Amino acid sequence: MNPARPDPSHSSGAAGAFSVLLEDDAVLAVAKPVGIATQAPRGIDSLEARVRRYLAGTAGDPADVYLGIPHRLDRPVSGAIVFAKTRRAARQLSRQFERRRVAKRYWACVDRAIAPEAGTWTDYLYKVYGQPRAEVVDASHPAGQEAVLHYRTIGAHGGGAWLEIELETGRTHQIRVQSASRGHPILGDELYGSRVTFGPAVDDPRQRAIALHARSLSFYHPTTKELVTIEAPLSEAWQALALTPRHA
Repeated sequence: MNPARPDPSHSSGAAGAFSVLLEDDAVLAVAKPVGIATQAPRGIDSLEARVRRYLAGTAGDPADVYLGIPHRLDRPVSGAIVFAKTRRAARQLSRQFERRRVAKRYWACVDRAIAPEAGTWTDYLYKVYGQPRAEVVDASHPAGQEAVLHYRTIGAHGGGAWLEIELETGRTHQIRVQSASRGHPILGDELYGSRVTFGPAVDDPRQRAIALHARSLSFYHPTTKELVTIEAPLSEAWQALALTPRHA
């Protein structure tokens, strides 16, 4: 019998709890809340620490739990994230991410309408040394990495476009940098130039939200080999935007 588990919806921390989207013997997919890092040093709250406590149960030791982390989401980003519960599952999921076999679909609300309404953005990004940010550089930059995403406008909000984005690559802050560099910062993303607030007011700037949501992940299950799609619901902050879907 599995040990009793704490309710993840009551996880500690001002940033909020997580909710389980899918769980079996190999994988655990959850909806990450904003304001919490995917990973952090021991003793600091993180999504990893919360998931470990959940898997360990009320009588277990989180340190004894195996947890594979094949990808991450930025602290101010919400949405779907998948963990591996076995080493075999971790290897297979990591291989899918490395080979770009995982379909990652994001929703973003950005400043101003975008023209054209759909397209592909290709840039070279550089992770700034010693700083938690990235920037667009020339293709000749020795540390530049190609970044490719595909977007389409699926609606609008009061001040701009509601986008659906599929990542072809997975660079540091990729969507945030590529969008902001074109004059369309994501709402709430002060780091990349947004002057519009998003989500509830908080005292700790690390817990501020931005309007970027990992809407879904599609991957091949490491045990059954079947294609699995997980989808994360939107938070109240998104619902407050009064989104208007674009009609085909």
